[in-house]
Amino acid sequence: MAHRPTRMTPSISRSRRVAALLVCTGLVLTGCSRSTGSASSGGGRAAVAPQQPEKPLQPENQNQAAAPPGAADAVPAPTQIAGAGGTAQVPPQLPAIQRSIVYNGSITVRVDNVNAAADRLVGLAAGAGGFVGGDQRTINADQSTATVTLRIPADRFSKTLEDISHVGTEESRQVSTQDVTGNVVDLAARIQAQQASVDRVRALLAKAQTIGEVTSVESELSRREADLESLQGQKRSLDDLTALSTIAVTLLGKAAAKPAPPQAAQGGFLAGLKSGWKAFTASIKVILTVLGALLPFAVVLGVPVWLVLWWLRRRRTTTGGAAQLSSVTAAPKAGSEG
Repeated sequence: MAHRPTRMTPSISRSRRVAALLVCTGLVLTGCSRSTGSASSGGGRAAVAPQQPEKPLQPENQNQAAAPPGAADAVPAPTQIAGAGGTAQVPPQLPAIQRSIVYNGSITVRVDNVNAAADRLVGLAAGAGGFVGGDQRTINADQSTATVTLRIPADRFSKTLEDISHVGTEESRQVSTQDVTGNVVDLAARIQAQQASVDRVRALLAKAQTIGEVTSVESELSRREADLESLQGQKRSLDDLTALSTIAVTLLGKAAAKPAPPQAAQGGFLAGLKSGWKAFTASIKVILTVLGALLPFAVVLGVPVWLVLWWLRRRRTTTGGAAQLSSVTAAPKAGSEG
């Protein structure tokens, strides 16, 4: 009996197609999810950069040993700082300019013994490496006063001022500073230029041949050397002010009156009127003083002169009256004779 091929029913073939379609769809979804996961994990790894291990800092002596000769005089290289975001460069710190400062201070201290306190200030100045620039004392029991001027090195100014305040009871203090760095630099440049000018004139003097040339060059050299010495004197004075600060100390006894603070200059109509009145009263005082000085001379010399003038005037009057009387008496006699 011959075998006949079996036909699949439409329901069975349709179910197989649906199953195959579901399997293909699952495979496709699985592949997409895997690709998406790998992409997301790859993106996460790209967002967070791997941290590089920081390099250990080398000791300072190793850097100095590796530096070439003369590297200390060169400009320092930028410093590199390693961090999470990479290495950052810090600009080098340039050396600070040395400033020239003039320090001035004044302090008023009330003490029990003015003389002993003034002697103590002298010791403070010597201990700080300075000296006493002025010492004025008025000893009058509890009303004694003293004014001592100290010249102290600038680096010991604050310490010495604090030590002075502990001598007695501090009543007032005033400190002022003045930056003269520009003046110092300007003077140094001018001195250098003037020295070069003097050297050039000296070279010309060495080449002078005639007496006229020698005389004219010597005159110019003397003038320029005088200018150079003047600039050097100003530089020395400025260096002294910056090297040594000044402290004016006023010592007061127990019952001594505190000196009045200097009044500021006033302006306006009232100030002008006050100054004009002071000038007027000063002029009157001067005139009265001159008259008082001349009065003794006027008494000694004026009285005899007045007596002489009075005698001459009286004599002239007596002589004139006698002459008139004689003329009157002579006139009747002439009439009777006629």
